Amino acid sequence: MSMSKTYDGTEPIRLNKWLAQSGVCSRREADTLIEEGCVAIDGETVRDAGRKILPGQTVTLDRGETLPMTVIYNKPIGIVSGQPEPGETPAVRMIRRANVYGPADVYPDQNSKLAPIGRLDKDSHGLLVLSEDGVLAKAVIGPDSELDKAYHVQVRGQIIEAKLAWLRHGLELDGRKLKPAQIIQTGPQSLTFVLKEGRKRQIRRMCDMVELRVMDLYRDRIGPLHLGDLPEGQWRLMTSEERDTMIKAGARK
Repeated sequence: MSMSKTYDGTEPIRLNKWLAQSGVCSRREADTLIEEGCVAIDGETVRDAGRKILPGQTVTLDRGETLPMTVIYNKPIGIVSGQPEPGETPAVRMIRRANVYGPADVYPDQNSKLAPIGRLDKDSHGLLVLSEDGVLAKAVIGPDSELDKAYHVQVRGQIIEAKLAWLRHGLELDGRKLKPAQIIQTGPQSLTFVLKEGRKRQIRRMCDMVELRVMDLYRDRIGPLHLGDLPEGQWRLMTSEERDTMIKAGARK
């Protein structure tokens, strides 16, 4: 993305503040763009976010190549994250102008190739990331990824410490031992799971093995990315800052 604009104010103003007020980006994103050398005043590259623009000066922004599109979606129950069966609705079809949350400068079109980064079952709801970004996908679901995911689960059945111990350390699925999991009881029938893997219907199958039945499953975090106040059924664009944070966290050893 490139932009060139002349400051028509009457008083000097900080560069990062003006960029944010102009709707180009957030204040924090402005700081990052300036630090990376993407911003110039009258042709001079500026790396000081506090530098003041004077009336009549022209600010140029050049972000270089546009990043692949990534959206954050609060998936409702009944929507399929991946390949749908006949009669099912895939999540990618729900990413439309009508249900965007907040401002967006780009929207998916017929040429978009959004794909889910990690599964979220049809019967589950919450945070789902869809992206065209292979680098981000590798950071989130690649074999070396260190990102964990948090799920809040309502169950039916007796919760005892022995069952929690099995859920944390002792189970196998499909002949392979599961990675250790963090399991915390948060209510009489409520559990929070924090996992570093995502086998098919993993939490439901884990619970079945210790005679617990999952009644509701909600994901609200993937690594440093939180669902926040995004309403159910709506989506927003991932910011460049969120992307960078996810990639760094996913690569951490």
